[in-house]
Amino acid sequence: MIRSVVRGVGTALPRRIMTNAEFETLLDTSDEWIAQRTGIRQRYIAGDDETTASLGEAAARAALDNAGLTPADIDLIVLATSTPNNTFPATAVEIQERLGMRHGFAFDMQAVCSGFVYAVTAADAHLRAGLGRRALVIGAETFSRILDWNDRTTCVLFGDGAGAIVLETAESAGVLSDRGILAASLRSDGSHRDKLYVDGGPSTTQTVGHLRMEGKEVFKHAVGMITDVVVDALAKGGVTADDLDWFVPHQANKRIIDASAKKLGIAEDKVVITVHLHGNTSAASVPLALGAAVADGRIRQGDLVLLEAMGGGFTWGAVLLRW
Repeated sequence: MIRSVVRGVGTALPRRIMTNAEFETLLDTSDEWIAQRTGIRQRYIAGDDETTASLGEAAARAALDNAGLTPADIDLIVLATSTPNNTFPATAVEIQERLGMRHGFAFDMQAVCSGFVYAVTAADAHLRAGLGRRALVIGAETFSRILDWNDRTTCVLFGDGAGAIVLETAESAGVLSDRGILAASLRSDGSHRDKLYVDGGPSTTQTVGHLRMEGKEVFKHAVGMITDVVVDALAKGGVTADDLDWFVPHQANKRIIDASAKKLGIAEDKVVITVHLHGNTSAASVPLALGAAVADGRIRQGDLVLLEAMGGGFTWGAVLLRW
């Protein structure tokens, strides 16, 4: 059996940190109010010279360095983003050019906060189909560009950043102890699209628009949907939550993370949490958390890791892999 194995991971963040205290000077809110309800203490905000493409490139180069590879070794780039540099071409193509690649192929994946999980499964499928040997999977966002900075219910939640992994095909025995992607589960339900969306677009308003969210509705559905795909991915992999070494969830809200882990029976000390540092970075959220846990030595080769995310659409998904 061919598996897609993670060879390297990298992250990139804008220069500017925006703390909750800074919002106190802009809106009727407080550090205590934000932290208590979300777990967020700060987030990173892209400067004028920082874009989804530049952050994605930086994360990609960091992942390549971590893998001991160069852009010449990559056959495929999949970029998960909801904030592309342009309506078209795909920002993945711009990153490909920035990396100096004139070979292979690149495309964007749009599944909002679930984007990285979707992109990992898409890259895995392409690699196992024989369309390449190595892939860069990137999650990169500049959500600060689509926020309504007068809406205190949304603008305090999101931040900018990027994370990336390098996937490489390897022959395996087809057993649970194999390194690489072991199982995945993806879902979507468009009937919930008006609960988390952007109120603009080329075909409707001819504008970029701003993010809009019904926070209570998102929270109400989140835990159940997350549990749904996690249980499915674990069952496909032939394991239980007790077998996991690490749970790396989408970093949207600490209350959602805590409730999901509790419902799934995942011990608190197995959950990777970075929401206090980054806020919700949408498609960059999971790879940023993954990168942090690898960098500090928590996630090590051989560990069983579960990635999970839920985003606008609604979309939701989970990937089970052995590091």
